Amino acid sequence: MSKSRTVFLILAVALIAAVVIGYLVLSAKDPPGHFLEDDTEIQANPDYPVSIKNTAALEQDLIIEQNVWVPMRDGTRLSANIFRPKAPGQYPIVMAFTAYDKNKGPDRYPKLLRNSLKPDFDLGSINVSRWTSWEGPDPAFWVPNGYAVMYVDSRGFASSEGDPGTLSVQDRDDFYDAIEWAGTREWSNGNVGLNGVSYLAISQWVAASGNPPHLKAIVPWEGQSDSYREVLYHGGIPEVAFTDFWIRKMRAGANGNPLPAPPIFRFAHQRPQLMRWVQQRPATRSGIDLPKIEVPALIAATWSDHGLHSRGSFEGFKRISSNQKWLFTHGRSKWDLYYSEEALVHQKEFLDHFLKGEENGFNERAPVRLEVRETLDQYQVRYEDSWPLAGTEYQPLYLASDSRQLSHSKPPASGAVRYDSATGHAEFSHTFNEDTEITGHMKLRLWVSTNASDDMDLFVGIQKLDRAGKEVTFFGKTGYTKGPVALGWLRVSERELDVERSTAWQPILTHANPQPIEPGEIVPVEIEILPSSTLFRAGETLRLVIQGRDLFEHPSLGHGYPVNEGAHRIHTGSEYDSHLLVPVIPATGGQQR
Repeated sequence: MSKSRTVFLILAVALIAAVVIGYLVLSAKDPPGHFLEDDTEIQANPDYPVSIKNTAALEQDLIIEQNVWVPMRDGTRLSANIFRPKAPGQYPIVMAFTAYDKNKGPDRYPKLLRNSLKPDFDLGSINVSRWTSWEGPDPAFWVPNGYAVMYVDSRGFASSEGDPGTLSVQDRDDFYDAIEWAGTREWSNGNVGLNGVSYLAISQWVAASGNPPHLKAIVPWEGQSDSYREVLYHGGIPEVAFTDFWIRKMRAGANGNPLPAPPIFRFAHQRPQLMRWVQQRPATRSGIDLPKIEVPALIAATWSDHGLHSRGSFEGFKRISSNQKWLFTHGRSKWDLYYSEEALVHQKEFLDHFLKGEENGFNERAPVRLEVRETLDQYQVRYEDSWPLAGTEYQPLYLASDSRQLSHSKPPASGAVRYDSATGHAEFSHTFNEDTEITGHMKLRLWVSTNASDDMDLFVGIQKLDRAGKEVTFFGKTGYTKGPVALGWLRVSERELDVERSTAWQPILTHANPQPIEPGEIVPVEIEILPSSTLFRAGETLRLVIQGRDLFEHPSLGHGYPVNEGAHRIHTGSEYDSHLLVPVIPATGGQQR
């Protein structure tokens, strides 16, 4: 490319980005009623997942302070709700930062919970008090157990002052100030812990990146830590279902414009390099810096939220610098589990140790609670010392174009499997001769080509089949019950690897140097398949599915702006070492519960 053309492209990108940022500041909110999500009253339908606790007996024993002003270093004030025991004393604080309005209780939880009333969805049960803001800790549990609970509206959202942002460096400073304010109240013992799901987990990565002195523990329960890779682009393919919904939700709750209007967002979203540039600008740069996090952490990570929080939680556990960190893995509906007795006991014992100083042995527990799925509802639990698991045997299963099998030996002759990129797919299967646990990161290496385009979108699914050949499904995003074992994605032009961060089992893309292909050109690609844990019994089958579109329809997981045309080819055998790398766990695993 000539120097003048390079300069022109840089100026063009800068100009477009300036337009986007201008809209970020100037564009008005969408008109009322135009959003994909409206808050809704709890319904009488007994299958609706939310039920509200009766707190009448508790109300006389706690103090509730609403809309308390918390001053920031620049004079802006954030609004907080505080729930604390009425009995005199100093208490540790469980805190949550939210952009979803701390004053909205379960009678105004979001409409997406209605998905539980649809076929193929099961959100379980969410039993909380009327004080519990969306995805936050329930004061009715924590206050009777000797804690104060504090909800804080993020800057520019709901009742807080200031210009709204999206988990930015400004938010990091705000969260620092709020934690330090809380830790110095006369009713505080000086120890603050953070707790919450999704945004309320991501905000913990932001807050802990600043290492405020009074922050002593965090419980990020499923929260992405790299929005570019984990939400906006899956393997470089734009995600449009959740992102479109979320941008409207954030604009609806803000007292300004934390994100561009949907048409402007979509314009940038179709251009990954533009979106990457915008995200790196000072005003929009993420406040997350995982290696700077040193506080003790209990991190929940799930096999059942691929495409949103699964990857980010595991990356958070691996990359934070905390010497004391625990990983709670599971494969179930996140809200049902978060408020369950099992999870609350785990959270409480962790916070009792680090916020109250109780010698309850939590610090001596193995770092990883591993939940190994067998069916939708059946799983085993044991404890391990590391993630990925020590002793993992990464075994390649080679694709054979003639038999459509996955085998331990590479086929000697080359061949290819062809499918229509719009309607077709390719399948390869491997049946296990003995019980085999697959736990960890899978990687798919392929040699691919297309006959009619300069790019390809590849969607990958790992499925489990029982001995009769029937698919065994698992929980997926938002309580979806027809999910596969694991998912992976790649836009072939985005295939360049970050060689410093990638490992033999986890390819990480640079997203910095698009590489289009020529029709008929055969290129190697490596596809990250998100973490999972599944037991395959002898006679059961692992099936690999590759196609040019989403594997299933989902209200909050879908991709857009496709680049596919014509047919795709998967090349196998001889010089084409197409294979699925699987993490096999030897039978001598960790400590059973």
